[in-house]
Amino acid sequence: MSQIDGEPDAQDFVEVRLPAAGAYLSVLRTATAGLAARLDFTLDEIEDLRIAVDEACAILLQQAVPGSVLSCLFRLVGDSLKVTVSAPTTDGRAPERDTFAWTVLSALAGEVESTVEPDKTVTISLHKKRGAGPGQP
Repeated sequence: MSQIDGEPDAQDFVEVRLPAAGAYLSVLRTATAGLAARLDFTLDEIEDLRIAVDEACAILLQQAVPGSVLSCLFRLVGDSLKVTVSAPTTDGRAPERDTFAWTVLSALAGEVESTVEPDKTVTISLHKKRGAGPGQP
């Protein structure tokens, strides 16, 4: 883990950048599980978070620019894990919130948000707290 700007109270973070292709998602699932385990998440919470990260990536990959890079930032904050996944997209559409995929994300990860940058990069952010039940932030 690394500290941001050397500040003593800075949060720990890990950033993973990989090709925006489904074949590489197992790397993110493994990183998610390892980091959640470091925070003493239960096995069920770890599995929920792995599935949520996988689902967020699947949503992004549907519109990712071919040959682009998927970026995933994990931030460990207290007893929670914040995961931000982003990719440049062809049309810059925010994920629809009335879909089954978004419902799965919300149920598994707690807090879920999305943003679209002017350059059409779409970001999905998940925030899972240890000890929060399914669907609880």
